[in-house]
Amino acid sequence: MLDQGNTAFILITAAMVLLMTPGLAFFYGGLVKAKSVISMMMLSFGAIGLIAVLWVLYGYSIAFSNGPTGSNGTDTFIGIDGFLGFDPAMFGLNSLIGQEAAFPQLAFAAFQATFAIITVALISGAIADRAKFGAWMVFAGVWATIVYFPVASWVFNFTLGKDGSVVDGGWLAGLGLIDFAGGTAVHINAGSAGLALALVLGRRVGFAKGAYKPHNPPFVMLGAGLLWFGWFGFNAGSELAADGVAALAFVNTLAAPAAAVLGWLIVEKVKDGKATSVGAASGAVAGLVAITPACAALTPFWAIVLGILTGAICAIAIDLKFKLGFDDSLDVVGVHLVGGLVGTLYIGFFANDVGLAFGGGFHQLGVQALAAVVVMVYSFVFAFVIGLVIEKTMGFRVTSEDEVAGIDTAVHGEEGYVLLDERA
Repeated sequence: MLDQGNTAFILITAAMVLLMTPGLAFFYGGLVKAKSVISMMMLSFGAIGLIAVLWVLYGYSIAFSNGPTGSNGTDTFIGIDGFLGFDPAMFGLNSLIGQEAAFPQLAFAAFQATFAIITVALISGAIADRAKFGAWMVFAGVWATIVYFPVASWVFNFTLGKDGSVVDGGWLAGLGLIDFAGGTAVHINAGSAGLALALVLGRRVGFAKGAYKPHNPPFVMLGAGLLWFGWFGFNAGSELAADGVAALAFVNTLAAPAAAVLGWLIVEKVKDGKATSVGAASGAVAGLVAITPACAALTPFWAIVLGILTGAICAIAIDLKFKLGFDDSLDVVGVHLVGGLVGTLYIGFFANDVGLAFGGGFHQLGVQALAAVVVMVYSFVFAFVIGLVIEKTMGFRVTSEDEVAGIDTAVHGEEGYVLLDERA
């Protein structure tokens, strides 16, 4: 029977998650130089336009078709289940119209679409200030098709039996992976792809520690606030019901990033002598990343501990790019890959009932580690290959001249800040 309350809950949280991508545009836009802000924000808005269309056309079918007999019980399934297989009956979501149980299947499809969008948009921070918009759009479409849609199937596509065990669906979920809202499928996935693209495009002109200052910290804080607001829908909404589990996820989504702000600022104060607004915003995002897979598996106390640890670890990890020589412009690796790894592995130690600290043994930790490694390697390899092919054919990186001057005018014919109208 259709539950109108839960249906409304899913639709509202889907809208909240969609708001995260414009929030990310502000967050990333404030971190780059003033003459690149339009380009940076357009990478996020381009992801909204492209990935939403691909999701409706075939992405949902790849991620959530029900195996070799398709969603409607007919032998229509094409391809390899869990990789690049889809049900033609689900093309354009036509077969979902009218399908209603506890909630309409279209509501679930809409909710999951916003996950696909934000995952792709996250990658763009690794190539800030130097990427062509057209090349980015080609990468986004191919990577989503080959990497995100299949990985979403591995992690999110499952059917539970009466005893709560996974009886059908993605193979990582079937192993017992705990990833409530996307630590592997979203953050480790995007962070690994970001590292690959950073290596393909190479370092920015003048790359060095302290060479690039955020041009608009208020934008960064606004973006972090919008992300945090949307993240309540991201995590609590993944329960697909307005119940106690959603409430636990909601509280942990408040507690962990709040603690991560403190952890990041403490490290920043010790390292640099000042606690900054950009550090506070970055700490909040790091905590949100880490709590994503674990939000329904931890008590609020252990969520706070996770937040403090993640804030501190990520504040240190963002300097890895200077030591190792790769230019991850806006710290997608240091925040999303590292934060996703910390949150995913932390479950193996402190998850309720199954964590190592609570007598659960090493099994859950092993499953969490396996899933993290599989997604990390799969995403990195394919992102590197896709990016390299684009770079060698149509070209992925703008010219050094355009990069130094700022690419907004060269790529989009616009300026982020018109301080004097030439017509005046």
